[in-house]
Amino acid sequence: MPIYMDRHNLSASVTAENVAHIHQEDLKIQDQYGCRGLTYWFDDIRKTAFCLIDAPDEEALKEMHRVAHGDVPHIVIEVEPNIVESFLGRIEDPLKAQNSSLNIINDPAFRTIMLMVLDKSVLNKNNSPEQKIALDKFNDGVSSILKSYAGAMVKQGERQWLVSFNCVSNGVHAAIDIHALFKCFIKEAGHKKINLKTGISAGAPVTEKKLIFEDCIKSVERMCSAINGDIIISPEVKDLYNSENTKALDEEKTVTALTYAEENFLNLLMDFTEERWSDVNLKAEDFCRPLGCSKSQVYRKMIRLTGKSPNTFIKEYRLSAALQLLHDHSRNISEIAFETGFSSPSYFSKCFQKRYGYVPSEYFSASTPSNHKHFNLN
Repeated sequence: MPIYMDRHNLSASVTAENVAHIHQEDLKIQDQYGCRGLTYWFDDIRKTAFCLIDAPDEEALKEMHRVAHGDVPHIVIEVEPNIVESFLGRIEDPLKAQNSSLNIINDPAFRTIMLMVLDKSVLNKNNSPEQKIALDKFNDGVSSILKSYAGAMVKQGERQWLVSFNCVSNGVHAAIDIHALFKCFIKEAGHKKINLKTGISAGAPVTEKKLIFEDCIKSVERMCSAINGDIIISPEVKDLYNSENTKALDEEKTVTALTYAEENFLNLLMDFTEERWSDVNLKAEDFCRPLGCSKSQVYRKMIRLTGKSPNTFIKEYRLSAALQLLHDHSRNISEIAFETGFSSPSYFSKCFQKRYGYVPSEYFSASTPSNHKHFNLN
């Protein structure tokens, strides 16, 4: 059967004991609805609760809640148990609880989500032995730092780490330590054009989106892809960090903390870009209306936040999308050029070579599974 996670928005008077009692009421009648309550989380600060339930369908889950205690969930999403465990650390009630009869669980499910993205150039298989040793040392160091700050690895790709933390301070301190380690790696490896970008956000597992922690993941992805800086954090992360620490986050030079206005601008910018980026007729002034700014304001804000003008921003967004399509071999080069918003294959080739140092045909040929040649894409 599918596994669901639901969200209950609770009143200010609800306590952890109340939620534990509600959970027990579900367990008493769950068999009647073909359900199996696995565990729950309760956030006393934000007054939300999240239930993880094995159920035949969403309606059976809701009916069980309604009959057991009348508290029908506000949102229900289907989840993968291994993903839930990666983010939240468990998929069943903990063995030890504060109260043996009620099994009170004080785990809020509110998590700090960190995404680290390493420049592709370090993956060049033609790296020298010294560079390979330095990269292995860096990867080992990252694992050690994350472990010391109780970071749970959710997903690790060839150049990305998605990590979950129970504590905001742990996530921020881990990022600062990893970037300090990265500077040592750059020096040892002799690389000059490698970037490590880190985005940190925080939130609940279930929102209006369809996937677990989808809002947080989208937020950190957008920070890493668009914002100019080494470590970028959401305004909520900044507020939570400052409430937990005596030293203000503003003193950390490697950290860029977005304001709520900047976060809103970023989301408007990325929403519009993701919708219109492939339109060959897209112009800088087209950003004005969706961002609610004049042309000069859009330019100033984008330069400050992204380090790029609107035209440069959209061009690099298109090139990044084209790079992935070339890697996937899902289209020929001419098709990719037009699909990603370039006016001609020749112009696309010129822009691609200027950005990555190789023409598209070279990268297309080198990235076939039978060809082991790799390029530095700086």
